[in-house]
Amino acid sequence: MILESTRNGFGRAMLKLGETNPKVVVIDADLAGSLKVEEFAKKYPRRFFEVGVAEQNAAGVAAGLAQEDFIPFVTSFACFSPMMNFHIIRQSICLSNANVKLVGSHGGLMTGADGASHQALEDIALMRSLPGMTILHPADSLQAEELTLLAAKHQGPVYLRLTRAATPLLGEFPISNFQFPISEVKIGKAQILTEGEKLTVIAAGPIITEVISAMEQWNNGTIELINCHTLKPLDKQVILKSVAKTGKVLTVEDHSVIGGLGSAISELLAQEYPLPVKILGVPDVFGESAREPRQLLAKYGLDAEGIGKAIKNLLKNG
Repeated sequence: MILESTRNGFGRAMLKLGETNPKVVVIDADLAGSLKVEEFAKKYPRRFFEVGVAEQNAAGVAAGLAQEDFIPFVTSFACFSPMMNFHIIRQSICLSNANVKLVGSHGGLMTGADGASHQALEDIALMRSLPGMTILHPADSLQAEELTLLAAKHQGPVYLRLTRAATPLLGEFPISNFQFPISEVKIGKAQILTEGEKLTVIAAGPIITEVISAMEQWNNGTIELINCHTLKPLDKQVILKSVAKTGKVLTVEDHSVIGGLGSAISELLAQEYPLPVKILGVPDVFGESAREPRQLLAKYGLDAEGIGKAIKNLLKNG
């Protein structure tokens, strides 16, 4: 099975953009290697700006370049950008609807050994609060590549969340009832990966591969699995139609249960189709170190086994 980090897909996309779009520039906060933009820097040195460990400055520089019709990508760890420079993002980027793309890597528990200081579990909550912000969280490296290319075409601020851990490609899973080529990605359009009648499961990011592994014990037609790679704006039509059919909802995310995907779905349903939502994510805690990211997923019930138990309980008692 092919394993690859979503940040690798981002790096490939940046090389493509460098070749095809002279307006695309990169503003890096001393993490070019980790964000996979070293090759971009080598090939397009006049469009690569290394600002060092100065994330607030990076956001300000990006806002200025956007005003000059460039398309800046700001690259750092999510625990630093958007979390350290949130005020600048709000004041200088979002208030003016600047065409800046913020790229935060190492999101979630999948960061593993780096521990609480580097495991961003609150970044999506922060970005969801900003008017006009589009939030993208690709499920695998191929989707990361596609969504990066689409982000460059999208007018306005975008937050692209990436992960460090190498995870499977969606196409590697032998699930027979995928609805359409899963490489087909559109901003704002959720993907129905499998159709089902009894439970809607909505996930975002590479954690969806754990959901797919958990689903193997149920027959086709039971679970409707939705890949919500765009967390803002939500695909209301797809989500509401699915929920109306199944009457049961489980959300799964490698993020705090406060302010992330589960909160977004709950807010939508509270206003449009009131229904209880089971949110599976990281509780109200900071992250922690582990030799392997899967140890942390297991601790919080976010591995295939834990997700399978949640699905079983909902199907039985929900």
